[in-house]
Amino acid sequence: MKGSEIFSRNELYWGEDNQKLLLSKHVAVFGLGGVGGFCAETLARAGVGELTIIDFDTVSETNINRQLVALHSTVGKSKAELFESRLKDINPEIKLNVVDDFYSGDLNLLNIDFVADAIDTMRSKIELLETCVKQNIPVISSMGAGNRIDPTKLYISDISEIENKNAPFVSNIIYQLKKRGIESGVAVVASREKPFVKEKISSTEKITTKSGENIEFTKITPASTPFVASCAGIFMASYIVKSFLKEYK
Repeated sequence: MKGSEIFSRNELYWGEDNQKLLLSKHVAVFGLGGVGGFCAETLARAGVGELTIIDFDTVSETNINRQLVALHSTVGKSKAELFESRLKDINPEIKLNVVDDFYSGDLNLLNIDFVADAIDTMRSKIELLETCVKQNIPVISSMGAGNRIDPTKLYISDISEIENKNAPFVSNIIYQLKKRGIESGVAVVASREKPFVKEKISSTEKITTKSGENIEFTKITPASTPFVASCAGIFMASYIVKSFLKEYK
């Protein structure tokens, strides 16, 4: 590989064989915001050979406090396209599948070794998690990065062992998955911190997908600090990479 020195520090920890193993892996990252963006970038820096990145959104000024590609110079630009350029600049040989679209349950997940779910719309999140479970695709889901300030309260567990099930977003996901017969088998990054927001903001968002499907949903705007979402994304990437490494099997 050209520029193989970029992964030399990785190899000092997990060895050349594991670095080659990561090169053969394919991870899909759904959502490229504060959580998913850090997850995707960390996977690229770890040396995962193929990424599928999915996000329909463009950068807004409100993203600048916490998202990797959010700068004054990138406001209005596609997050998926920005990450395509950024990840190739990290590893020019990475294989990228870029989906600049809203996920509505119609993406082919064949030949994907792991899914990172950083979706913040409930219906899409539930559809993705249900699909992963039914197709036996390992998945880790972000549940609890918004409305928090303390990254040291983050932890990883099975969805059946989430400690704070009363947070509305989390409880609704658990309830909807239970209706579909899913009560365990999904890894999550959650937080022990009690969520807090000074003002609750909601709006109706309308999206037309690339296939022409019209989707309307209520968007709850959480408080988001620079600290928790980034760490949650890194937690997810670490969990995924460790699942691939021979020593952690």
